[in-house]
Amino acid sequence: MLNLILFGPPGSGKGTQAEKLIEKYSILHISTGDLFRYEMGSNTLLGLKAKEYMSRGQLVPDEVTIGMLKNKVNANPDAKGIIFDGFPRTIAQAVALDDFLAEKDTQVTALIALDVPEDEIVFRLLKRGKTSGRTDDNDETIIRNRIDVYKNETSPVFDYYAAHKKSRLISGMGSIDIIFERLVSVIDEMN
Repeated sequence: MLNLILFGPPGSGKGTQAEKLIEKYSILHISTGDLFRYEMGSNTLLGLKAKEYMSRGQLVPDEVTIGMLKNKVNANPDAKGIIFDGFPRTIAQAVALDDFLAEKDTQVTALIALDVPEDEIVFRLLKRGKTSGRTDDNDETIIRNRIDVYKNETSPVFDYYAAHKKSRLISGMGSIDIIFERLVSVIDEMN
């Protein structure tokens, strides 16, 4: 089973590349943003819990996020593999993911991080903000804060999987197709 963590800061191209990887490998895409929207929009028990925390301006606890992820995986028992996009964001989430996959007699194949310089990320997000309707993509200060949060809180997950010889860093610069070729090369080598 091919289980990939697509990793990188906001604006690094994860969503664009995930779409191409889904098509090539016929695997399930799990985006935490999509999970939250689905669970909250459907007023599921986990969605209601998430809304409760978010309405108070608090982060949604790991057990709620992981519960949503488990529901999605369990609802797709025939998946040939999974691309995790936006998850795990912390080492605690990485450990929980590893434990959950071990229960299913599988594991993370690779964490592949898209390496993009900070100024390029800011440029991309400001450009995306003109068409996305996302207010957080229109303010350089907010964008740089999101990048700092990624560096401080999320990037340690790369080191966690590197200790297990599963992390790879590839350049996220160049055309969409060139970046995709780099990803496929790494995935095929590790799979």
